[in-house]
Amino acid sequence: MSFFNKLKNRMLKTSSKIEEGLEQLTGSETAITETAKASPTPAAKPGLVARLTGAIGSGRQFDDALLESLEELLIQSDMGVETALRVAANIAEGRMGKRVTTEELKRLLAEEVARIMTPVAKPLPLYPTKPQVVLVVGVNGSGKTTTIGKLASQFRAAGKSVIIAAGDTFRAAAVEQLQVWGQRAGVPVLTAPEGSDPASLAFDAMSRAQAEGADLLLIDTAGRLQNRADLMEELAKIVRVIRKKDPEAPHNTLLVLDATTGQNALLQVETFRKLADVSGLIMTKLDGTAKGGVLVALADRFGLPIHAIGVGEQIDDLAPFDPRDFARALVGLDG
Repeated sequence: MSFFNKLKNRMLKTSSKIEEGLEQLTGSETAITETAKASPTPAAKPGLVARLTGAIGSGRQFDDALLESLEELLIQSDMGVETALRVAANIAEGRMGKRVTTEELKRLLAEEVARIMTPVAKPLPLYPTKPQVVLVVGVNGSGKTTTIGKLASQFRAAGKSVIIAAGDTFRAAAVEQLQVWGQRAGVPVLTAPEGSDPASLAFDAMSRAQAEGADLLLIDTAGRLQNRADLMEELAKIVRVIRKKDPEAPHNTLLVLDATTGQNALLQVETFRKLADVSGLIMTKLDGTAKGGVLVALADRFGLPIHAIGVGEQIDDLAPFDPRDFARALVGLDG
C-alpha cells in the first residue's frame, strides 16, 4: 500500500470529530437525512468533506449559510479560527451565489490546504558536516522516542552511519525503546545510568560520533514541560557541551508533535521555541485523531518546516511530508 493510501485510509477512518461537524451542516437541504432513509443499514463513514458534500448533493448555491458551515467545519477539524476563516474566505472568493458540486468543493479545499502547506514541506536537510547533530525535543508521549528510532533506521538503510544518544535519562522506558530500535537498525545507542546528567551523555556521544566519523548523531531529550525552567536549563546545557566539540551544533532541532493533542500542539510549538531553537517539525499519530487540521494551523501560524508525518508504529509509517497528498487525504480525495 502506498503511503498516500495508508494516510488517506487511516486519517479518514478515525475522523469522527470532523464527520460530526459535517453532519451538522446547515440548511433546509437535508440530503443527509434523505440518504439515511434510503440506506437503513449502517455504511462506512466517509471522510472530511464527504458528508458536507452529501448535504450539498449534486450541487447547491454557495451562500452565507454554506460559508458559515464550512468555517465551522474547519474550526472543528482543529484548523484554528484564523486559518479556518481565511481558508473558507479564499474558497468563497468569486463563488458566492454560484452553484458548487461535491467534487468542486473537495478540490477547492484540497487546493487551498496544499497552498498553505507547500512552503513548509521540506525534507530534513543533510549537511556535509560530520557528525550532523540532530537534537530531538517534544513532550513525553509525543512519539519522540519512536520517531528517533524510525529516523535512525531509515538513515541507516540509506547508507548513513548513525549514533543515538538516549538523553532522556529520567525515563527508563524511553531508553529501552531506543535500544530496541537500535538493535533493529544496527545503530549503536549510547546510554547512561537512570537520572544521569543528559549533557554529559551528549558530550560522550559527540566524542564517539566524531571519533568514528559518523554521519548523524540523534540526541533524545526529556520532555517534562511541567518543569519548564529545569527543562530549559537541561536543553541549554546539552547545547553548551556539544558546542565545545562543534560550535555550529546542533545542526537541527526537531520538535515532535502528537496530532491527537489538537490545538495544544500550537502551544507546544510556542513553548519549545522559547526552550530551544526549533528548526523543524515532525507530526506523529495522524492515524489516531480527528484533529489533522491542526497541521494546517501550524503551517499557517509558524511557517516552520514540516519534515515528516507519521501514521503508525512501523518503520515505513514515517514518511516525508507531501502537502498535496496530505491535503487530498484530509478532504477524502483519491490520489
